[in-house]
Amino acid sequence: MTTIRLYPPLFEEGKEIEFVRSGRTLSAIPSPRDNSVAVFSTSAVDPQTLKSLNEKYTDSRDIYTASTDKIPTSERRLFVTDTSVIFASLQDFKNSNKTSDLDSRLGRSEQVSPVLIKHAVDYVKIVVDSWARASKPVNRPRPLQYDANHYRTLYTCLSLFVVLYLPEAGFDDAPVGEELMEWLNTHFIEPSSEEGDHLSSQDKPWQDDTFWPYLTRSVLRGFSKAPVFLLETLSRHPSEHLQNLVNYLSPLLSSHPRILQFSTEREFVVALRRWKERVKTLRLELDQVPEEEREDDFENWWKPLSNIVGILEGRLEIIQNICIDLNADWKEVCATWSIFVNHRLRRQDLPEVVNQVLESMPPDPTDLEDMIHVALFRGEIMEALSHAAKLDIWLAAHWIDLMEHLDLLNTHAGDDLEISIRDQYILSYADYLHSDPALWRITVAYMCSCGSIGKEQADQVLLRVPVDVNRGATGPSDVHATVSSGEVPEALRDVIETCHEYGRESVRRMVCTIAAQNFLRRREYGLAVSYTTSAENWTWLGRIVDAILAEYIKHGPEVFARSVAAVAPSLQELRAHPGADGVFTHRLMFAVRYAEFHQRRLSGDLQEAALDILTMFNEDLAPKMWWGVLLCDAVELVRHDSLMLYSSSGAVELLKRLEEVNLRASQGSGDDYLSVLMVTMKGATEGEVLQRLKSARLSLAKYYAKCTMVAGGRDVTRLRAGIIAV
Repeated sequence: MTTIRLYPPLFEEGKEIEFVRSGRTLSAIPSPRDNSVAVFSTSAVDPQTLKSLNEKYTDSRDIYTASTDKIPTSERRLFVTDTSVIFASLQDFKNSNKTSDLDSRLGRSEQVSPVLIKHAVDYVKIVVDSWARASKPVNRPRPLQYDANHYRTLYTCLSLFVVLYLPEAGFDDAPVGEELMEWLNTHFIEPSSEEGDHLSSQDKPWQDDTFWPYLTRSVLRGFSKAPVFLLETLSRHPSEHLQNLVNYLSPLLSSHPRILQFSTEREFVVALRRWKERVKTLRLELDQVPEEEREDDFENWWKPLSNIVGILEGRLEIIQNICIDLNADWKEVCATWSIFVNHRLRRQDLPEVVNQVLESMPPDPTDLEDMIHVALFRGEIMEALSHAAKLDIWLAAHWIDLMEHLDLLNTHAGDDLEISIRDQYILSYADYLHSDPALWRITVAYMCSCGSIGKEQADQVLLRVPVDVNRGATGPSDVHATVSSGEVPEALRDVIETCHEYGRESVRRMVCTIAAQNFLRRREYGLAVSYTTSAENWTWLGRIVDAILAEYIKHGPEVFARSVAAVAPSLQELRAHPGADGVFTHRLMFAVRYAEFHQRRLSGDLQEAALDILTMFNEDLAPKMWWGVLLCDAVELVRHDSLMLYSSSGAVELLKRLEEVNLRASQGSGDDYLSVLMVTMKGATEGEVLQRLKSARLSLAKYYAKCTMVAGGRDVTRLRAGIIAV
């Protein structure tokens, strides 16, 4: 259960009853963008009821925002980002090897194990780097979110997991002692080098209180050089017995057989048996020292030396007593056991050994690191995951992903659940990442690795990624403002790319539709059309086309021409789309062609502009409700006395269209042909519009007559047809 503390408090401690009697209660609304919540007080009962009870009602306007997780700071975000790359690589490998053999026991295949080991070791390297950065003695404006000790703990746990559960190919059944002792000496350094330097600087180090503990600990940890060096100093010891014993002990320590020195286990066993015989001989020599000569002027030297020989003999009771005296713990006993007690100890034998050791040396239940180590030694995977989640959900999520590949999880444990145990931990980690909106890509990657439920959660994250399309463009109140630069926000491109990557097609279409709506509000019609086409949302395409044509109605030809200038490339994309709605495509083609007409007209290219008018009619691009507008535009062109922009056939085509408009208007269908022209004429009546068209018809007839006269009397028949039309 998450506890959220409000500051400043809504009420003082002990004032809960007064708060309730004031008619208020606490309410919370989760944020759709991240996993934060807004907390505020609201009325619990009707205020009128409170008045009847003579209770005071206070309407508090304070709103508190809080997050259910600690938002990752910069150093933590770097750690999260780096490890997410390894996680993604492992998922790619898993997905590329989905066969019956590899999918069931992915981690046990000789083909796969090296890959899993590499990824696990890469995790370890990043943890070590984070530990090193956190350990640097630099001045920071604020404390680290996770200190160096936290990353050190992750390091010990991850590296132990690699030692116990990810042996190299062919070493699954090999003795584990050397690797276990190396892990212990790497992470829990004893004895310290400072102690060794202190003793080596003395003339009679055996008179120092730390001499025998240091020597004993060095032997216990499997070291040879440091003990041999200190033993050589005992050649100056006053006891001849000790000098003789040391001369025998030093070669024993130096020649202690280690399995890594041999090519086969059999050779190692033979060498170890011979070495053990020499240890027995040393024990006989040690026991023959008279009682009265086992001490010097400083202390009893025989007992600590006997303990060292007991370690070499592999006597468990002596090893445990030594570890207790040296304030060591169960881990040291287990590691020493694997070197001196049972040199053939396998990984599968560790749980039995650990249970025996823990009977006399229990772990610290308040230390999560120690409890994780115990669970790993015992092979209690679910217990290790539970403790790891308390330490850092990052560790639990990445561990269980590796464990699933290694077939370490009980596949039947979650059969009655809708979501697997593996996915539960990874989604918990993804929920933690969701506290930082900047990490949405990584959040989606983890969610999409968790089946259908995870992908559905990822969909909600993708839909709520903040995408800013208002990139400093002029305000919407400025109707003469040009559209903005036409650049697509990087976040939008990233969201769509992520949808493609994880196959979230429905989300991609929805995101494209939302983007198109936003671009439409910004009057960026080219981008609006492009994203609507990508979304295959033809209803919204119709709305965009309407908005484009409305630019002419509202703001005139100049603004209209500039607004549609960026639509032409999107039109090509739309026409190439196999599922495009032909009606809306046709209307958009008209908008683009009509904008080109005004661009040419405004730039003085009247001949091409005139051809655009005829083309729109001849190719049936112009909707009938726009015929009146186009005809009026054509008349404006023919009123240039010095230019002959239309041929006589072109003039006849315009007269035919004009006659159809008049005819349909007289038959009661004026709205179908005159609605746009009525709006552009600032709300003129149908009669006023028809009067304007009559004037246009007269101008076109005169122009046609002029064409005929210029042609020298040709096309008499067409002239008569033109006069009849007038």
